Amino acid sequence: MITKTMTISEILRRHPETLPIFERYGLDCFDCQIADYEELEHGASVHKVDIDTLLAELNRSITV
Repeated sequence: MITKTMTISEILRRHPETLPIFERYGLDCFDCQIADYEELEHGASVHKVDIDTLLAELNRSITV
Protein backbone atom coordinates (compact mmCIF):
# COMPACT_ATOMS: atom_id res chain seq x y z
CA MET A 1 0.00 0.00 0.00
CA ILE A 2 1.23 3.46 -0.92
CA THR A 3 1.05 6.14 1.75
CA LYS A 4 1.43 9.91 1.57
CA THR A 5 4.57 9.79 3.71
CA MET A 6 6.48 7.59 1.24
CA THR A 7 9.01 9.31 -0.96
CA ILE A 8 8.27 9.56 -4.66
CA SER A 9 11.36 7.55 -5.57
CA GLU A 10 10.44 4.84 -3.06
CA ILE A 11 7.01 4.51 -4.67
CA LEU A 12 8.50 4.29 -8.14
CA ARG A 13 11.12 1.74 -7.08
CA ARG A 14 8.51 -0.51 -5.48
CA HIS A 15 5.76 0.12 -8.03
CA PRO A 16 7.13 1.26 -11.41
CA GLU A 17 3.66 0.80 -12.87
CA THR A 18 2.68 4.07 -11.13
CA LEU A 19 4.86 6.18 -13.45
CA PRO A 20 2.03 6.99 -15.91
CA ILE A 21 -0.06 8.32 -13.02
CA PHE A 22 2.71 10.63 -11.87
CA GLU A 23 3.09 11.86 -15.46
CA ARG A 24 -0.66 12.38 -15.91
CA TYR A 25 -0.76 14.60 -12.83
CA GLY A 26 2.28 16.58 -13.96
CA LEU A 27 4.43 15.18 -11.16
CA ASP A 28 7.68 14.81 -13.03
CA CYS A 29 9.50 14.69 -9.69
CA PHE A 30 10.75 11.20 -10.56
CA ASP A 31 13.23 12.88 -12.87
CA CYS A 32 14.41 15.23 -10.12
CA GLN A 33 17.06 14.66 -7.46
CA ILE A 34 14.61 15.67 -4.73
CA ALA A 35 12.47 12.58 -5.43
CA ASP A 36 14.70 10.63 -3.06
CA TYR A 37 13.68 12.94 -0.21
CA GLU A 38 10.31 14.40 -1.15
CA GLU A 39 7.27 12.75 0.36
CA LEU A 40 4.29 12.18 -1.88
CA GLU A 41 2.10 14.58 0.09
CA HIS A 42 4.59 17.42 -0.29
CA GLY A 43 5.07 16.81 -4.01
CA ALA A 44 1.31 16.79 -4.55
CA SER A 45 0.96 20.01 -2.57
CA VAL A 46 3.68 21.80 -4.55
CA HIS A 47 1.99 20.80 -7.81
CA LYS A 48 -1.51 21.59 -6.49
CA VAL A 49 -2.70 18.00 -6.82
CA ASP A 50 -5.31 16.65 -4.41
CA ILE A 51 -3.42 14.13 -2.30
CA ASP A 52 -6.43 11.93 -1.57
CA THR A 53 -7.32 11.58 -5.25
CA LEU A 54 -3.72 10.90 -6.23
CA LEU A 55 -3.21 8.40 -3.43
CA ALA A 56 -6.38 6.50 -4.32
CA GLU A 57 -5.38 6.29 -7.99
CA LEU A 58 -1.83 5.18 -7.16
CA ASN A 59 -3.09 2.45 -4.85
CA ARG A 60 -5.59 1.21 -7.45
CA SER A 61 -2.79 0.89 -9.98
CA ILE A 62 -0.31 -1.16 -8.00
CA THR A 63 0.26 -4.80 -8.62
CA VAL A 64 0.39 -6.60 -5.30
